[in-house]
Amino acid sequence: MGRKVFVVGVGMTKFEKPGSRQWDYPDMAKEAGTKALQDAGIPYDAVEQACVGYCYGDSTCGQRAVYGLGLTGIPIYNVNNNCATGSTALFMAKQFVEGGIAECALALGFEKMEKGSLGVKFTDRTNPMDRHFELMVSLREFGPSPPTAQFFGNAGREHMEKYGTKPEQFAKIGFKNHKHSVNNPYSQFQNEYSLDDILKAPMVYEPLTKLQCCPTSDGAGAAIVCSEDFVKRHKLQNQAVEILGMSMATDLTSTFDTKSCIKLIGPDMTRKAAQRVYEQSGLGPENVDVIELHDCFSTNELITYEALGLCPEGKGGELIDSGAVTYGGKWVVNPSGGLISKGHPLGATGLAQCSELNWQLRGQADKRQVKGAKVALQHNLGLGGAAVVTMYRKAQIAA
Repeated sequence: MGRKVFVVGVGMTKFEKPGSRQWDYPDMAKEAGTKALQDAGIPYDAVEQACVGYCYGDSTCGQRAVYGLGLTGIPIYNVNNNCATGSTALFMAKQFVEGGIAECALALGFEKMEKGSLGVKFTDRTNPMDRHFELMVSLREFGPSPPTAQFFGNAGREHMEKYGTKPEQFAKIGFKNHKHSVNNPYSQFQNEYSLDDILKAPMVYEPLTKLQCCPTSDGAGAAIVCSEDFVKRHKLQNQAVEILGMSMATDLTSTFDTKSCIKLIGPDMTRKAAQRVYEQSGLGPENVDVIELHDCFSTNELITYEALGLCPEGKGGELIDSGAVTYGGKWVVNPSGGLISKGHPLGATGLAQCSELNWQLRGQADKRQVKGAKVALQHNLGLGGAAVVTMYRKAQIAA
């Protein structure tokens, strides 16, 4: 383990429906990056390395995005790791500081997306999800619905068959996250729905109705990470949040060998990354107060409860029924509204999660504030595949 690493500035744009606002990715990146720098109270020329994440764009969009903040000649890395891109950029920046390569680094993520469900961009080469897709189709008949909804819907179906989970239990996750989003000005949707509304919304792929699926979105997020010396030098002790543990895991043999639709959506990656983080931090889920996790679909949130160790395998339905994952319960999961309500601009999601948790630990989350939040957990997932898990705590640095 190297040096301690701290987040000292975060920022994000409001997440928007693609095409609803006249802006391009450099505008999004400049807004989020400027907010993060202002939050930290430092100039851009204090940043020594930048990791910039996006999934849709040409090869040096990262440079073009960051040039709006300044032209200082620093290394800029373009990062693409599917839906885990934002937290992958953060993980890179953290490792630069941890390894002594930089005192201060910027992680930034953005996405300018097309309307509608995700599709294939390149048809003249091997699809990176080909093995996942082939296994899913061999296990469940392929339907006319969007492929991503089928991956996560089929995992939900398998969970129902194996553990007796009910559609209502998945719907309760949509209900919870939409309810949380009402208090998030950055959220693409800020509407509360009844459980009946969630269940009766148009069916995308059973058991997933439209109100249990994340929308495509435009937006950006950013975080400034630095060393303890940098925190002290710039007198940032009062807002610094320590990254106590962070780990990324990719697909394991079990993803394909188990012949399971649940395994295809990455719970073993999540479990492995989470276990490393619990070991690094010396803390477990029982020590956590607030969680932002990757609820691209309600079925994934429920399965992730189990992978993170919030409850035993097969008991995710009971956990949501118990009220343990909202205000007044043991944890508040997705106080931001999660991907389901907040939106999911792929490259920005992990940094939006980071922003939310930093605000929570600083007591700056306004109506969303989790009372007395001291420890936070983040989970960001990309199929094909990567899972990034992070543990945060308000810094304890003497002046």
